[in-house]
Amino acid sequence: MPNLKMKYMILASCWLLSMPAFAKGVDHQHRAADKPVAAHGEAGAGDEDQPPVLRHSGLNLRSSMALVVDQKSGKALYGKNTDIRSPIASITKLMTAMVVLDAQLPLDESLTIGNEDVDSLRNTHSRLQVGTKLSRELALQLALMSSENRAAATLARHYPGGFSAFVAAMNRKAVTLGMAQTHFVDSTGLNSDNMSTALDLVKMVNAAYQYQVIRDMTTTGQYDVEVKRSGRQMQFKNTNMLVRNKDWQIGLSKTGYINEAGHCLVMQADINNQPMIIVLLDSWGKLTRIADAQRIKKWMESSLAGNKRRYG
Repeated sequence: MPNLKMKYMILASCWLLSMPAFAKGVDHQHRAADKPVAAHGEAGAGDEDQPPVLRHSGLNLRSSMALVVDQKSGKALYGKNTDIRSPIASITKLMTAMVVLDAQLPLDESLTIGNEDVDSLRNTHSRLQVGTKLSRELALQLALMSSENRAAATLARHYPGGFSAFVAAMNRKAVTLGMAQTHFVDSTGLNSDNMSTALDLVKMVNAAYQYQVIRDMTTTGQYDVEVKRSGRQMQFKNTNMLVRNKDWQIGLSKTGYINEAGHCLVMQADINNQPMIIVLLDSWGKLTRIADAQRIKKWMESSLAGNKRRYG
């Protein structure tokens, strides 16, 4: 994996230079109101240098917390309860992946699913049986794409210093990213004490987007895994159906769900050739987060088209 590691190191170095400006832009623009936020405060629409103003849109999202941010500028276009702390479920796994990659551990090293990796908190099902051997790279793939909890648990357990050292590294990374309202207690998101805000998660998504490995793995539609013991193939699918939708250009994706968090979705996506970060938390139904994402896309496209007609 030498080429992959070198590519990751170069991208990570470039990100470190740009992250402070992005975080500052997000912090400056954050609003808790349930309404769109003008890209440049309350400036008039006649300003020549102002991006499309999207505040009078009638956008009505069902998610309890939401934030849409222009990734280039870090400016919020829509905000809803952006500073309310909430459990984030498997959105956690983006931080898990960054901590694994930051440690530059061998991606081809074989890991074994152990009894310690079995979910005893919620007794969730896993297709990875105890004793299953898989590479660290495959564990990352399944944790990010299919939200495999045992894969995420074994990644933490095989970290230098074990589980406690891994969680400590997650929280240090959160501090580095300026995620002041975020705290982690496990690598899977099954524990409802993994808490964050929409505002903080925009920062985490932007950081995770700088890792080519994470971009590739979170946007893979499905992945076939051969079970060595039986020789049969198991197919794992992405938990976000939108990555298989040709109408979307998604650069990063992660879903999450536990009862306390509701249905969650974070994405980086290009909409009308503009890179956006979308955070949707605590949607009341499994498909509501998908419908909200579609509403945002339609809202953005119609607003941008209207602005072009007005000024172009």
